[in-house]
Amino acid sequence: MRFTHTTPPPTDRDDWQTLRTLWPYLLRFKGRLALALSCLIGAKVATVTVPLFLKDIVDALSVPATLLAVPVMALAGYGVARLLSSVLGEVRDAVFARVIQGAIRQVARQVFAHLFRLSLRFHLGRQTGGMSRDIERGTKGIGFLLNFTVFNILPTLIEIALVAGILFWLFDIWFALVTVATIAVYIGFTLVVTEWRTVFRRTMNDLDSKANAKAIDALINYETVKYFGNEGWEAARYDEGLARWEASAVKNQVSLSLLNAGQGVIIAVGVTSVMVMAARGVVAGTMTVGDVVLVASYLTQLWSPLHFLGFVYREIRHALADMERMFGLLRQDEEVADAPGARALSGAEATVSFDAVDFSYDGKREILQGVSFTIPAGKTLAVVGASGAGKSTLARLLFRFYDVSGGAVRVNGTDIRQLTQDSLRAHIGIVPQDTVLFNDTIWANIAYGRPEASREEVIDAARRAHIHAFVETLPDGYDTQVGERGLKLSGGEKQRVAIARALLKNPPIMIFDEATSALDSRTERAIQQELAAAASGRTTLVVAHRLSTIVDADEIVVLDAGRVIERGNHRTLVAAGGRYSALWAMQQQGEAAAADL
Repeated sequence: MRFTHTTPPPTDRDDWQTLRTLWPYLLRFKGRLALALSCLIGAKVATVTVPLFLKDIVDALSVPATLLAVPVMALAGYGVARLLSSVLGEVRDAVFARVIQGAIRQVARQVFAHLFRLSLRFHLGRQTGGMSRDIERGTKGIGFLLNFTVFNILPTLIEIALVAGILFWLFDIWFALVTVATIAVYIGFTLVVTEWRTVFRRTMNDLDSKANAKAIDALINYETVKYFGNEGWEAARYDEGLARWEASAVKNQVSLSLLNAGQGVIIAVGVTSVMVMAARGVVAGTMTVGDVVLVASYLTQLWSPLHFLGFVYREIRHALADMERMFGLLRQDEEVADAPGARALSGAEATVSFDAVDFSYDGKREILQGVSFTIPAGKTLAVVGASGAGKSTLARLLFRFYDVSGGAVRVNGTDIRQLTQDSLRAHIGIVPQDTVLFNDTIWANIAYGRPEASREEVIDAARRAHIHAFVETLPDGYDTQVGERGLKLSGGEKQRVAIARALLKNPPIMIFDEATSALDSRTERAIQQELAAAASGRTTLVVAHRLSTIVDADEIVVLDAGRVIERGNHRTLVAAGGRYSALWAMQQQGEAAAADL
């Protein structure tokens, strides 16, 4: 079984493009950025002056006892430098916190909003578990990147430059050259090995997302797994993905150990070389004990963050890989987008027209071919036909989840591609065949039709959908949780919640996509009156399987293989003796047989 993934594959990465994508989110906090960088530089300047004061203290205390005096100024300077280093670092952290969290919030919100602008085609092909993991890792990657860039990489680079300059100024040029050469070898080794290792981490992420997607998919379809007794097969399939992830994780750890060992060797050689030169200087009388302390302090200050810099660089590369997958979602093109200058649909009445509409989901098999019909404002048109005839596709095209391949769908004479999608969908309500509810309360699911509605309006919609009495019998009433996808409710109960939600929205155009298919006959008859009342005065498109529900429609269109083969009202179509008449006779016989049981 093949599984697709929506984000770009983990190859041909462009880290600079990822950083350019992130940069505008940071520029919204220019003042805080400038203040944080100022504190960063101030803290590092204070940090590198600490060993200078320590050198003066050691030299002052290294003279014969008769000449000893307390080096007050050096001690005071040492204390102030340490205080400034600590305080300015904390101020930097506090100031930059808003930048990090603000950028994460803005990116996450934009990705979330962008996902809803993508077409239904994208969402039908995505893996929810893998995509959610990409977004989670991507937002965490932003925090990691910003934290360690501002708090570790920049401070370390500034400290390296300051220390090299001080060593060159105070001592022989070889001190600075050996220090800088060691740093260069260390960084070069880290970059080369990390680049080699990055492929293991990227592979781990990709396999992790795929394994998670399989697990989420199986859990979402829990009942189906249990129906067919495929628990073992699902576990084996999940373990197959984990096995590949395990192999990649082992390679990742082995390469990490190799990198750490190499870094340790480089640091040991560099530190030993500098300390040997310092010891020789003391023996030769060109350096004091305070100078040795100064060099040792700088090496300690420098090598600790430099060793951490290797870890930070590796993790930043990983963070960039994680961020790229998330930003890849932002680069997904909107297949259906508002046209330049698109205008808002307005008015309380709407005439809907399908004008010679052709449509294909994949460009290979035509679903609709030259379909034309008009629903005058306030009238009801029903569409019937066999499964796969293209009935539900009409609703998707009217909502503009897809754009037509040929012809046009018009509302009040305007091609819907020239209307804003928000205003178009605000004018349409739907009761779908397959009702999926949010994992929330019954109240929240009904109120979703119009979140600003009052309590009285929500209850009125529930009454008209014949679900209020049922809700009142529940221990928690409208606060009853419906479970994921509404699994705690029966099919009929879910359908009535969907009907109440559409009634609450109160749009000028209504679509009933086999809206009573999940209801028993008695409930169907009870709700049918309310659906008729809801359709009254509205432009209504009814996709029907049970012909008894559409006998009062103003016009009925019969679809076959994507083409209109018959049209007219119920009486004329029955009298015509065609496809509709045959379907009507068949269903009447079925209902009569059921009544005899």
